[in-house]
Amino acid sequence: MRVTPRGGTAVWLVLLALVQTAAFIVVWRFALYTDVGQWIDTVALTGNRIGRDHIEDPVDRILNAMSVVSLLAATVTIGFIALIRGRVALAVAATLLIAGANVTTQLLKYGLARPDYGIDPERAYVGNSLPSGHTTVAASVAVALVLVLPPKGRAFAAVVGAAYAAVAGVATLSAGWHRPSDAVAAFLVVGVWAALAGLLLLITQREQAKVSSADAHRGVALLLGLGGLLAIAGCALALSWLVGQRTTAPAELPRHPLFVGYAGSAAGIAGTMGVVMALALSAVHRIVPRHKG
Repeated sequence: MRVTPRGGTAVWLVLLALVQTAAFIVVWRFALYTDVGQWIDTVALTGNRIGRDHIEDPVDRILNAMSVVSLLAATVTIGFIALIRGRVALAVAATLLIAGANVTTQLLKYGLARPDYGIDPERAYVGNSLPSGHTTVAASVAVALVLVLPPKGRAFAAVVGAAYAAVAGVATLSAGWHRPSDAVAAFLVVGVWAALAGLLLLITQREQAKVSSADAHRGVALLLGLGGLLAIAGCALALSWLVGQRTTAPAELPRHPLFVGYAGSAAGIAGTMGVVMALALSAVHRIVPRHKG
């Protein structure tokens, strides 16, 4: 047992918030304000028609299960878990995480503009769709659940929650509801709010709160982080090859590059969620210690 180094943890959380904010800005500028970014998004979205007949029903079920009512129910449940553990501040922080991430996503979606470069004329009337609301719902609930659960349940919840959020993000692409950058941006919004919720918990944490190294779940966090980075690397390789086909309009591309664009983007979506969840899991034992002191 040892005293929690609150100062170091606070610096780490601030760094996480800043890095993920910077990553969001990079994704936003690249996906919306560059020709190549819009082209890649459009290729991935066009490629979702490959195999759609086989996955249409499960994709619809996953996405239709997400609603305002289900989000409220999940938020109340997560808050209740924190309260029965005697953690009022934790209930507030978890609720803030979910509400803040989802409100931020809606404000950004309707506040950001998407220039029309003539790359995706079929969807030009839609305008901006970044970040994805459905993906934000899934990811914010998953991360908040890891935050409020006792140490023994965090690792399992992190793996299942990351998988669920990743599937939800890919499902929005498969259904044609969102571009891949929308899902990636949504995960980053959640990551920023997770860091802010952690800072709130540090402010309310007792000076002598203690943590146990057994609660760190370093192996699972490492697995999620490395797996996510490998998926992102695979995405980068796939999309770097795909850019060589950029002289062709997305609608005129043959099946192979369309599949590469879709599969590579799906890997990038899943990989981003893996990294975001790994970062949250690696810090949660310090901001929600088993022993409050």
